[in-house]
Amino acid sequence: MKFFALIVIFNLSLFSSNLQMLQLSGVKTKIDNKIVVIEREVPSKCVEFGMVPELFWSKDFASKKVPKECKKSFITTKGVVLPIKYNDNIKTIAELEVLDFIKNKLLKNPKKYALVDVRRESWFKLGTIPTAINIPFDELEKDELFMDLFKNSMKKLNVKKTKNSYDFTNAKKIIVFCNGAWCKQSFKAIDNLIKIGYPENKILWYRGGIHSWNSMSFTIYKPKSND
Repeated sequence: MKFFALIVIFNLSLFSSNLQMLQLSGVKTKIDNKIVVIEREVPSKCVEFGMVPELFWSKDFASKKVPKECKKSFITTKGVVLPIKYNDNIKTIAELEVLDFIKNKLLKNPKKYALVDVRRESWFKLGTIPTAINIPFDELEKDELFMDLFKNSMKKLNVKKTKNSYDFTNAKKIIVFCNGAWCKQSFKAIDNLIKIGYPENKILWYRGGIHSWNSMSFTIYKPKSND
């Protein structure tokens, strides 16, 4: 029996737009004189395993006739699908733009650019996009209980503390990403950056994240440490 398992998992307060609500409410249409609801159909057994990195990346997708080396498999029922844009000021990009950013900006001037994996360190260590640094999304939040982590994050992004605020003059232009279009961590990371005044024109969002990167068979790198 299929049901809206996401209702069980996610509190409605997590959703920041009506677009995200559509996956819960569904869209009704009539086809061949029948009412069809277009929705995310999630079997109950698909919510019984935890969100741990070891479960998410495998190598078996498509027919059994396809050679093992030519296919991969992905979990399709986890997470909340995010809209294509964060807002009108922050550009959403895809794989080729990420490659271009790495080649023509980051590698030429790492002091001005950064590719930021905002997942937790356990996910980052399992595999990330080469050249990415790890700044978990919650370490970008200004929290008095974890100011050392926040200050270290700002240092990585070339943000300087002033007497009453922050100086973003030399802040890096960054690409932010997490697990995929269903992963809200990158969305939350951008929220945190904007709250402290990080310039929106210095933020790019790779919505597809590791899921899309891996599905396109781009190189995945396993870092030895969180640097």
